[in-house]
Amino acid sequence: MPRRLTEINISPIWWKRPNTYRDPLDRTCSRSVVKLTDKTPLCAVACATLMLSACNILGPHYKRPDIPTPAGWSVDTTQTPDESAAAAAATDAIATTRAGPPPKPSSPSPPAPPVTTATTVAAWPSADWWRQFGSPQLNDLISQAQKANDDIASAIARVRQADAQVQVAGAPLLPAIGVSADANRQRAKPSVTSAPGTRPLTYNQFSAQASASYQLDFWGKNQAVFNAARYSANASRYDHATVELTVMTSVATTYFQALELHDRLDVAERDLSTAQTILKDLTFEETVGTANALDVAQQATTVAVINASIPPLRQQLRQTIDALAVLVGKMPQDLEAPGGTLSDLSEPVVGPGLPSELLARRPDVASAEAQLMAANANIQAARAAFFPSIDLTASGGFVSTALSGLISPANKVFSLTGGVAQDIFQGGALVGGYRLNKARYSELLSDYHKSVISAFSNVEDALVATQQTAEQYRRQQDAVAKARRAYEITEIQLHAGTVNVLTVLNTQTTLFSAEDALVQVRFAHLQALVQLFNALGGGWQHTAAQS
Repeated sequence: MPRRLTEINISPIWWKRPNTYRDPLDRTCSRSVVKLTDKTPLCAVACATLMLSACNILGPHYKRPDIPTPAGWSVDTTQTPDESAAAAAATDAIATTRAGPPPKPSSPSPPAPPVTTATTVAAWPSADWWRQFGSPQLNDLISQAQKANDDIASAIARVRQADAQVQVAGAPLLPAIGVSADANRQRAKPSVTSAPGTRPLTYNQFSAQASASYQLDFWGKNQAVFNAARYSANASRYDHATVELTVMTSVATTYFQALELHDRLDVAERDLSTAQTILKDLTFEETVGTANALDVAQQATTVAVINASIPPLRQQLRQTIDALAVLVGKMPQDLEAPGGTLSDLSEPVVGPGLPSELLARRPDVASAEAQLMAANANIQAARAAFFPSIDLTASGGFVSTALSGLISPANKVFSLTGGVAQDIFQGGALVGGYRLNKARYSELLSDYHKSVISAFSNVEDALVATQQTAEQYRRQQDAVAKARRAYEITEIQLHAGTVNVLTVLNTQTTLFSAEDALVQVRFAHLQALVQLFNALGGGWQHTAAQS
């Protein structure tokens, strides 16, 4: 009776995921149809069963944490009631007094920025968002920073390091091949059984061999290590994008701050000139008896206070220019002081887009997830370390006592070796390594959750800052117009003798403070716009090529 044989047809399917960081792990093993026939021994069934079970051991497979995104932005970006009409009516009413029509301001302020609603614009920022401010000097500074900033250069070097580590981690997935050549001359002592007088044997030996070794990645350990290195390399690329965005926003903010301090210096110097003119008039009136020494002393105090406020502004301006030089990779002496004023800048319109799309446009969130995926792959490697390692070694070549006849079929030698090694006791090192990687994953999971909610919080903060600073700027313009008109009226009335110097000093101080505050609010609004660009990812978006 013929022996019953059984055949098994087993083909594990190794699936390579698309080139995107959101997909599962690179390798998953799925069962194919197992067909039993009458042609193979039953031991093959046991081997195939072991292979199928091994395919299921590799894990856990990565799954993106489920963090619900908000349906919309909670910031109420509806435009607030415009109070400018009422303010203009009040100013016109004052202008109808005996002082005549209000004069034009000596330093016209830029128009109030528009209040942008969340539903007005749904477009995301472009990759060159800073050009929307309309400043060629800012464009040039950011171009210099992209080429010479040290933080960006360090981030690029870290990307190269991560790429090299990927190459190192992927080496065990391929066989190791080597060649060797030996030549030696030996002198052998006669054995004790040799006849007396036997001379020592002297001979030469030459060999040329090639060898290859390979570790079967039966449990997916080497692949998991390779995956972890690739995910870490992706994280380094996202970190580079984050650093570059941070540097660009820092350059823009520092540049705007330099213009703000320059404008505040102009306001202070203009106010100082006005105060000195009033002091000169009061001094003259004192000589003719229409003003007293107290009036002159009070105005002199105002002049001294304004004059004392100028040096700190100059100090801050110089320090800001020095900080800008560091950002563009230059010595402070080599960077020219920025020119122009804040009023020369354009007002870009920024749309926050949909919250559901934000996470794909934040490189810091992408980096946090890539690190989480790398930690998951490290867990797989630590889990696979519990199982035996299978090593295959092969060598072959030629060995001969004569170099001239080395390459000869008769001198062929070869060796084939297969080995299985299993760690029995390592003092808990394997368990400790597994627990370490699990704890690391838990830590990065919390970091990823924080980066997600922080991304939405950053946009909310930037939206409310942009909206409220725009409204504050409109109201501050109104305050400056009223303060200037009040000061001009009291100045006329002072010369007419209907008010005292104290009233003029009060209105004068109010006007100077309002003008200085107007410049600061303008800077705060521009800074909020930059922060909104930064919170929205600065035009960055994840693509398959970046993976």
